[in-house]
Amino acid sequence: GINAEYGQHYYITNNLSMSKLFLTVGTTTFDKLISAATCPSFQEDLLSRGYTHVTVQTGRYPDLISPITGMTIRQFDYSPSIQSEIESADLVIAHAGAGTALEVLRKGKPLLCVINDDLMDNHQTELAEELSREGHVVSATPGTLAEVFRGAQFDRLKPFPSVDPSLFRDFIAGVACS
Repeated sequence: GINAEYGQHYYITNNLSMSKLFLTVGTTTFDKLISAATCPSFQEDLLSRGYTHVTVQTGRYPDLISPITGMTIRQFDYSPSIQSEIESADLVIAHAGAGTALEVLRKGKPLLCVINDDLMDNHQTELAEELSREGHVVSATPGTLAEVFRGAQFDRLKPFPSVDPSLFRDFIAGVACS
């Protein structure tokens, strides 16, 4: 059933075992990502890889997400911090914004960056493709998400260097200037 928490948080529960996925659009509107990552066929893909608990930060997405049998979905619109969701996730699927990517990579979590291919002058594409080329993330678009997810080897991703915080800043500057 549906159990409303405070604000715009909803829990829909159909399962008690756990492998956790966190899906976030950050502060952007990216309905194509939410639709692609929560449709019944993608939920089947998630279940086939052991993900039974999905937390979705939806932004302005207007709809309540319905889980398939075996899936638990919690959704909320915004939060002052998504740090705890990232920390508790076994995998993060996120828009390819630099701030979110850095936050996830700093936590050492596997990341599937989804590029919003509707944006003009899209630095998300450059960032996600470079991080993917370097082996730190897997990247997709909403249209390729299911296929990429099914073939992704998240256990082979390289940790992002965390010794020097300027490395990410310099990496971003290099991508933006190239």
